[in-house]
Amino acid sequence: MSAEWLEQVKWNSDGLVPAIAQDVNSKAVLMMAWMNREALQATLDEGRAVYWSRSRGKLWRKGEESGHVQQLREVRLDCDNDTILLQVEQVGGIACHTGREHCFFQQWQDGEWQAVDPVLKSSDEIYGKK
Repeated sequence: MSAEWLEQVKWNSDGLVPAIAQDVNSKAVLMMAWMNREALQATLDEGRAVYWSRSRGKLWRKGEESGHVQQLREVRLDCDNDTILLQVEQVGGIACHTGREHCFFQQWQDGEWQAVDPVLKSSDEIYGKK
């Protein structure tokens, strides 16, 4: 496969592109993360979401520690070629490291951000007590 398709993506100055993970069945937005060329290629090669962890400075295979893998079902590129949409099957029904279904659990209410979605599994249960 030619790498020309990778050049069609508009990478930012750090060589990254935002990637939105969406549940393929419910269409709920699960999370947003970053991808570099290697992460996008690995995602397609492995059939699971692979992101670029800016804090760790390395590839991050979603679910490598938690078991909450995102099985790839479809990849799309937006009209400006600067955002990736991954349609995934979220293993275990938890995408957020806080133990929630998705990362967008805080809602603006009464002048502040409030957590409005329940924790389905505690961080200790997911990652083990540290």
